[in-house]
Amino acid sequence: MKSTVRMFCSGVATAALLAAGTVYAQADNWKYAFEESLTEVQGVYATKFKEAIEANSDHTVELFAYGTLGESADIMEQAQAGILQFVDQSPGFTGALIPEAQVFFVPYLLPTDQAHLARFYKQSKAINEDFESLYAEQGLELLVMFPEGEVAMTTKDPVRSCDDLDEVKFRVMTNPLLVEAYRAFGATPTPLPWGEVYGGLQTNIIQGQENPTFFLYSTKIYEVTDYITYTGHNNFTTAVMANKDFYDGLDDADKKIVEEAAASAYDYIVEYQKGLAESELKKITDAKPEMTVTVLSEEERACFKEAAAEVEAKFIEMTGDSGKAILDQLKADLQATAN
Repeated sequence: MKSTVRMFCSGVATAALLAAGTVYAQADNWKYAFEESLTEVQGVYATKFKEAIEANSDHTVELFAYGTLGESADIMEQAQAGILQFVDQSPGFTGALIPEAQVFFVPYLLPTDQAHLARFYKQSKAINEDFESLYAEQGLELLVMFPEGEVAMTTKDPVRSCDDLDEVKFRVMTNPLLVEAYRAFGATPTPLPWGEVYGGLQTNIIQGQENPTFFLYSTKIYEVTDYITYTGHNNFTTAVMANKDFYDGLDDADKKIVEEAAASAYDYIVEYQKGLAESELKKITDAKPEMTVTVLSEEERACFKEAAAEVEAKFIEMTGDSGKAILDQLKADLQATAN
């Protein structure tokens, strides 16, 4: 059963939603919240999803960008409570709710090749079958997962090896395995909500963070860091979900409309991201020519790859047989979609 806490959102979020109309007062007005701005990758995906729903039905979709309804924890509570019909949230935040979702933070599990990733997320049994049942246990219908780009570290000092992260307070999402990953890398992991990251870097409370390149530009994080480092250790994953009671209550025609909207928006966002990292990185270096950008060599990545084995073992320890089965299936799926 959901806890009392999860049945209510913050006063600000409640007021915003009441202004938009109650959940079921107008059944054809669906609410969708996500963790980025309307012009960032999740927002672009949401816009295409909305366009597909509205083009093929009488329903409307109302979009709520990051901060409108609170932090990531708030929008997940609202989705589980049925206040929101749809939510886009990274497994980085749902990892505490669905421990197996932390598998996406095992370093060097995912490839950096974007074409391979596009096939993998679309065809993976682990994602499209195994995770679907795990999300359902939490009152969520998993519609799709998609990649948002290779993760880069941004820091105040250069990073060429794990030794360079020693005593660096590195911001991570509130995800237990991501904490373990940065601890294994040699840093001091510091979980913080996103709203506190810019100020934390500005005041030196933290000295580093990680995110896809487009997000480094759009959030202006480059203004308060001096080094961008690509270690190849991860690709940012996000998941689009529906409240399960809402989804199960749809007739077959509406379910098909939702599924087709999710699929068409997926195809669009994969194409949209081609070349995005390169173009956004150029914007960063144009805005801040003194920014140092480094792609680590295989030799320089060695210590990070060695740490990955420790993090993988920690993941299995945290999640037991269920987690190991998910991990094994993901590896099989990655191999099957390699070409």
